[in-house]
Amino acid sequence: MAGRVDADVADATRRTRLANERTYLAWWRTGLTALAVAVGVGKIVPGVSDVTRWPFAIAGVGFGVVGAFCIVYGSYRQQAVERALDRGTFTRPDPRLVTALTVFGVALSVLTIVLVVING
Repeated sequence: MAGRVDADVADATRRTRLANERTYLAWWRTGLTALAVAVGVGKIVPGVSDVTRWPFAIAGVGFGVVGAFCIVYGSYRQQAVERALDRGTFTRPDPRLVTALTVFGVALSVLTIVLVVING
């Protein structure tokens, strides 16, 4: 029976590592999407519209920061989870970081909505 329990634990760890890899790739996809939005909002929209450029540039930079953050944090988080798995423990994301990212995302969303309404 002990052999079965060990096999179950090994299988659960394998599944968790694979889920961690998928999550890491999701952070990358999110980061790349934010970078694409940064180019669209910061360069393309002002280039094809008769709008004041600087507010769109600020929004574009904001999306670029989010994109870079997602890629960097995804790597950090992937490594932290792997280390925790090696130790047989669990690691939570820092709630302050989650809150900061949420606040920044909401502020960027509000800025984008204002730009669309004002220039729509």
